[in-house]
Amino acid sequence: MTTNLRSLIPSLKDKIYFNYGGQGPLPTPSLKKIINSWEKLQEIGPFTNNVWPYINNEVILTKRLIAKLMGVKIKNIALSENISTGMVLPLWGIDFIEGDEILISDCEHPGIVAAVRELCQRFKLKLNIFPIQKISNLNDELVIHEIKKYLNKNTKILIISHVLWNFGYEVPLKELKNELEKVNKNSYLIVDGAQSFGHIEIEEKVRYSDLYAITSHKWACGPEGLGAFYVSDRFIGRTRPTIIGWKSLKKEQGIYEPSDNLLHEDARKFEIATSCVPLLAGLRESLSLFENDIPSNKKNKIISAMSNKLWFELNQFKDIELALKSPLKNGIVSFNVNRVIDKNAFIKKLGLKKIWIRVIEDPKWFRVCIHQITQEDEIDLFLNEVKLLMK
Repeated sequence: MTTNLRSLIPSLKDKIYFNYGGQGPLPTPSLKKIINSWEKLQEIGPFTNNVWPYINNEVILTKRLIAKLMGVKIKNIALSENISTGMVLPLWGIDFIEGDEILISDCEHPGIVAAVRELCQRFKLKLNIFPIQKISNLNDELVIHEIKKYLNKNTKILIISHVLWNFGYEVPLKELKNELEKVNKNSYLIVDGAQSFGHIEIEEKVRYSDLYAITSHKWACGPEGLGAFYVSDRFIGRTRPTIIGWKSLKKEQGIYEPSDNLLHEDARKFEIATSCVPLLAGLRESLSLFENDIPSNKKNKIISAMSNKLWFELNQFKDIELALKSPLKNGIVSFNVNRVIDKNAFIKKLGLKKIWIRVIEDPKWFRVCIHQITQEDEIDLFLNEVKLLMK
């Protein structure tokens, strides 16, 4: 990580920031790109014939970059506002029959869990939850062994985070897809990529899913209000969009004529209506800045080295319990301080020292997120402050 890149991020000038899994700070050049795009739209005229080529180019450039990072074709990428809209809305377009089952882990984000519960209630589906939290020595073999207990011929959907938001464990998507197809070839693997995009390399892994949703504003340090999702050809062909708007349509002319051919035949059929175009330039700039700082194929080593340092140091503390028995190869480290009862008060005390981590609710752990722009001395300062607060 170069010092120059940190100097372009105002949020990092006066604080030690470890909340990239919640929201990443926006670099100033990305903000300027957003402003420039707004100005360009107003200069051209927000609703003139000349504006549409500009908007179309912005969309194509952004989708092309996202498709490259995800290792998929651009026709399989749809833009959204966030993970929730990217994951939840397409779910409602699946043809369910009463008795179908949805399987999720006990480590999913509350927003997704709530949406799935509502889906099951409306369509009379059965919700199964397989436990990951209870696996003390978390690894791929044990996760696959546990999930196989819950898979059956009625499993219509498996929903899981690629990187668990509470523990940081990366689930093996290829193996999960194989096990899912063994019991039901008509099932779908739906993946929450909130903690993976901009964090770990996903290029060779997305294609094992049927839907993979990402967001701009976390590890990628792009603007909030922008997301995207990949949908497989099979998912596109077998499902219907839940909400339809003008973006879903091949053309607006002839809409009153009976037709079975109104919607796009690619991922665009899941897009809805007018969205905030200037955000696209902001995300592309953030992705470019971080890639130019440290190439993706080297970033993971740097992040892993720093998170491992934090894990091993915390493991030396008598009253600290780490969420996992061994360090992971990414930037999330979760832990508990046994003698701390009021965790929110602990967070506030760290905040007074300009150190920012967060409490996750289920299970109630502290979570630290290490980014490529994290510095080793920040980890040392954090560890020293935790030691002082524990006295």
